[in-house]
Amino acid sequence: MTTRGLLPRLLPVAFAVVALAVAWLYGRPPAPAGAPAVHSASTERRAGEMVEVSGRVSRLLADDREGSRHQRFILALEGGETLLVAHNIDLAPRVPLAVGDTARVRGQYEWNEQGGVLHWTHHDPDGRRRDAGWIEHRGKVYD
Repeated sequence: MTTRGLLPRLLPVAFAVVALAVAWLYGRPPAPAGAPAVHSASTERRAGEMVEVSGRVSRLLADDREGSRHQRFILALEGGETLLVAHNIDLAPRVPLAVGDTARVRGQYEWNEQGGVLHWTHHDPDGRRRDAGWIEHRGKVYD
């Protein structure tokens, strides 16, 4: 086989290897995206799944000060579902949110009767989790 015939066969493989290497290096493997992922996890009462969602802040709640401090807010997703976000402000910076702001959030979903909570929206201080979470607001990432 000539080099000319081999190149078209190897190009897709090379692209896949590079894409996997970039995902591994940045430590952010793909997560189920959006409101459908949360709806599915909620319907099936799943927990511990990393998801990535976008929505509008519908309510700011008082910080949870028991144990590690958490900034808390309600995120309204497409389709009308709401989700509590608990962002650890002992490990990551507070996000300067206001009601009506949009935010993109990656974190670990935990099912509960109220619709679920998204936590682990920050880096892993011990470096053991490659699938760390974050909050993106107005072009800045808080992790």
